[in-house]
Amino acid sequence: MSCIPGGRFVRGTNDGPDNARPQLEVFLQTFYLDQFEVTIAEYKACVKRGDCRKGGPFYPDFSRPHQPNVGMSWIAANQYCGAHGKRLPTEAQWEAAARGPDGAAHPWGEDPATCKRAVIRDKKGRSCGTPMARSSEPYKGRTFVVGSRAAGRYGLFDMAGNAWEYVADWYAPDLATCGANCSGVDPKGPCDGADTCAEFPQKIVKGGSWYWSAELATGWVRRAQPPGNSPFHHYGFRCAATVDDAAALRGKPAAPEAPVVGERNEDAARGI
Repeated sequence: MSCIPGGRFVRGTNDGPDNARPQLEVFLQTFYLDQFEVTIAEYKACVKRGDCRKGGPFYPDFSRPHQPNVGMSWIAANQYCGAHGKRLPTEAQWEAAARGPDGAAHPWGEDPATCKRAVIRDKKGRSCGTPMARSSEPYKGRTFVVGSRAAGRYGLFDMAGNAWEYVADWYAPDLATCGANCSGVDPKGPCDGADTCAEFPQKIVKGGSWYWSAELATGWVRRAQPPGNSPFHHYGFRCAATVDDAAALRGKPAAPEAPVVGERNEDAARGI
């Protein structure tokens, strides 16, 4: 996992699609995020242990152990993260990790998405022109093994393209409708991240994919999908962790809170 330092971040846009407006300011505590999308091998291991429900791709040529596991429901993705002592990232966390504190369009900056930077559809076709083998519909393309392109900020791979990724939040039709639950400190989205949300019953995927063009491989793009993944789509995911979660995963106690500015700290005075 990579550590995403806490601070001020920009989410949304004033110039992009209507459902990503308006641009907002958020403040996030430090968190951790998987460097790679969860792979087929990792997901199958969890199913074999009995900790995860079955879920995966229906397409042929999606069976390489290190391709991202796609096709499970949001419910199954959330269960996987929980089984590993983690959680799905909030949309604000995911977007902050993809865009950085200045709100760049892409994980690498403002330059447009190309097949040198991300696994997307380009002039050669889906998957940067790589056909899907053993299929009557090769033009649909396929995912690449994770990390096929250079890492973006924070050492994270495939935050644009390859596979759409589930995040924790319920989907509001735009950030203005979401209101205060999408801005401020550590926002969790509609219904404040509750287990159910009657007004907004769909979840969110981010990041674009091998199937779609460069315009969708931006940090602010957001797409709705029912948590049960019906109608079925090939979406993937990665997991996040709080500082305390990460400490528990390492088997170490969490770091102590920083002293209040202006107060004497004896340990600091002794250089500990």
